[in-house]
Amino acid sequence: MLVYIGFDDTDLLGADTGTGKLARNFESLIPAPCRILGVVRQQLLVDPAIPYTSHNSSACVILENTDPALDDLLLGLAIEHLERSALPGSDPGLCFARADHPGLAALQDFGLKCTRQIVTQREAIRAADSLRLSGHGGTCDGIIGAAAAVGLTASGWYGRFIEYSGLRNFPDPVSVSALAQKGIRVVSLDRDAVTPCAEDEVHTKGWLRPRLWGSQAVLPVNPSGPGRWESLGEKRNKKKPKKEE
Repeated sequence: MLVYIGFDDTDLLGADTGTGKLARNFESLIPAPCRILGVVRQQLLVDPAIPYTSHNSSACVILENTDPALDDLLLGLAIEHLERSALPGSDPGLCFARADHPGLAALQDFGLKCTRQIVTQREAIRAADSLRLSGHGGTCDGIIGAAAAVGLTASGWYGRFIEYSGLRNFPDPVSVSALAQKGIRVVSLDRDAVTPCAEDEVHTKGWLRPRLWGSQAVLPVNPSGPGRWESLGEKRNKKKPKKEE
């Protein structure tokens, strides 16, 4: 059974460890037989009225847990990790949900709402209902992004992976077959729908970030020559400071 753990608003501008890295670092704390399947970054609405560090994103850890009795342990470890790692002055929040929880449908709707308009903590609490949602410092505004991260990730159609099958260890370029062996599907966005071959090379520009499409890790690419492809996107620098409250 899949378990989703959402983190948000844990850092400050210029910090070495942001929400994404905090979520990725949680892997070292996972007890057997649980394992992390991936970490997904979710982009929420960017608006001057919303306090955020740089891009108003949150992160969701996807876990495989076959023993529901371990849920409380996982939740406790996640809270300890969040409270230990979040920076003073941040507004951290956490959301925890199993994939079979009936309340996930409402949380998916809430997540979509967070990408389109400004929402409140009250709305996040209402959407989470019987799910586990908690704030851990500051204004606790992080519960909004944490809840949205779980909802969007559980839908299977939003966000990009910032951790999946050791994506930072892949060479550049990398073969389509090497990506497929790790569960990353390469999909062409070319207008003529040419299909990448196993022996083709994908140039990632040193930034391999598959999308979460259809509950799978999918790398969209465009052709750049015979047997050569280029993935979409590239690394960008944080520029916008967090809005004063």
